[in-house]
Amino acid sequence: MNYDYLIVGAGLFGAVFAHEMTRKGKKCLVIDKRDHIAGNIYTKKWADIDVHWYGAHIFHTSNKSVWEYINQFCEFNNFVNSPVAVYKDELYNLPFNMNTFSKMWNIKTPEEAKKIIADQRAAEANKTGEPANLEEHALSMVGRDVYEKLIKGYTEKQWGRDCKDLPAFIIKRLPLRFTYNNNYFNDRYQGIPIGGYTQIIEKMLNGIDIRLNTEYKTFAASKDRDVTWDKVLYTGMIDEYFDYKLGELEYRSLKFEHELIEGEENYQGNAVVNYTERNIPYTRIIEHKHFDFGTQPDTIITKEYPATWNKGDEPYYPINDDRNTKLYKDYAKLAEDEKNVIFGGRLGNYRYYDMDKVIEAALEVVEKEA
Repeated sequence: MNYDYLIVGAGLFGAVFAHEMTRKGKKCLVIDKRDHIAGNIYTKKWADIDVHWYGAHIFHTSNKSVWEYINQFCEFNNFVNSPVAVYKDELYNLPFNMNTFSKMWNIKTPEEAKKIIADQRAAEANKTGEPANLEEHALSMVGRDVYEKLIKGYTEKQWGRDCKDLPAFIIKRLPLRFTYNNNYFNDRYQGIPIGGYTQIIEKMLNGIDIRLNTEYKTFAASKDRDVTWDKVLYTGMIDEYFDYKLGELEYRSLKFEHELIEGEENYQGNAVVNYTERNIPYTRIIEHKHFDFGTQPDTIITKEYPATWNKGDEPYYPINDDRNTKLYKDYAKLAEDEKNVIFGGRLGNYRYYDMDKVIEAALEVVEKEA
């Protein structure tokens, strides 16, 4: 059998592309190396709780057309992301807002908070001048207190390096809100799909041929395979596609430790709690039932551990420093010569995407192909 498109990766990008091209009359085959569809937004039902298996995913967007698009496939609840952060025996609201500042400095008004931050920023600017690294950059934006308690340890765990050894551009901005508003995102539309994310991909891929536990290179090279195709949509690692011939792109990885706590209705009182001290090995604990306002008699938590990425590990966050950005551009030039291969998604484009941006990018590719 011949397909118009072989789609490598059954995550959100691949599923949107497959769904739309099938609607346009094209025949698609979707393969994935994992034993399930939905990629990193995969949710698994466990103890009647929808567990975000690869970390918390909160859908948020200001793009009305994307919101309407995703709502074809599910109904969203009204979850608003309001994480909290634990530093030693102190607890703070995120993002940095008046609740944070009031707790940190025992103040009440935006004027008081702005003065403290301005004084601290000025003190740091006088010490360092132009920021030379992430630490100096963060201090120049938010001052010493917020940096030391809520940024430093968390960031060092994420990247596996001291903030003084990280480039300043990693933190492009640190929004300070001088209102008592704990909504993490500014986007107009936000929520969690009732019933989890996997159903979305199931509906997108309904009627489309899928093969799981199938690695692209092995599948494509097999002399015994029973299918052919005209073009490939490749959402895997672009450097892996080219057998790392120019070198390896770098990533940070994650490890997840899931735990069912029987007889515990409410472990931490919030869906996401960040742990900002560096000596605590995980960055956050997720309690999944709170994404759905669950009342189940048990609960499930996930501890999320940043990890060094090695070849063969799951890559989560690209390290977009100068070295890797240049290397990706070199791979992108090679990709231009692959006339029957489209590279897309987080790994194919070597960039971090929020879910709404994944949908936008996939629909742009569909438009070019149509």
